[in-house]
Amino acid sequence: MGQFKFEKTSIEGLYIIEPKIFGDHRGYFMETYNYNDFKAAGLDMVFVQDNQSKSRKGVLRGLHFQKKFPQGKLVRVIKGEVFDVAVDLRKDSKTYGKWYGVVLSEENNKQFYVPEGFAHGFLVMSEEAEFVYKCTDFYHPEFEGGIVFNDPDIGIKWPLNDIEEVLLSEKDKNAPGFKEINISF
Repeated sequence: MGQFKFEKTSIEGLYIIEPKIFGDHRGYFMETYNYNDFKAAGLDMVFVQDNQSKSRKGVLRGLHFQKKFPQGKLVRVIKGEVFDVAVDLRKDSKTYGKWYGVVLSEENNKQFYVPEGFAHGFLVMSEEAEFVYKCTDFYHPEFEGGIVFNDPDIGIKWPLNDIEEVLLSEKDKNAPGFKEINISF
């Protein structure tokens, strides 16, 4: 295992991943994914889809999941800064309903691995952010699900101090609460 530092979080399956950065006066180089390094760390997954989004300050995307064909996600920020969150929806997990959040930015180059069985979302904290992620399954719109971002039963502590307005899609505004979803991962 050479190019990455894998840090387990307080929720089983969630990892913060820091790539080694090789820099000089010209700029830098880093690997963002290497199957062999990830497999050696116990993360033996296959990615089938890459996604990218661009959002402005205050945009909150999530909390999203797929009811069938759940997706594991390797997420990172290539421009700006976000607060990224995963919520454990695995009914048999000792951390069911718990959340974990991490700041991802173009400066810290951290990545967050969110396995299948989690809801995922992020809040843009910089003026603009570009967010990229790899997925272990394809997106199936007919099976998309969500949980309202400010659900009191989950209690996510979003860093809203410098955010004038939280900007949500209609889908996310109308998402159900945690106790209303009927998911079995």
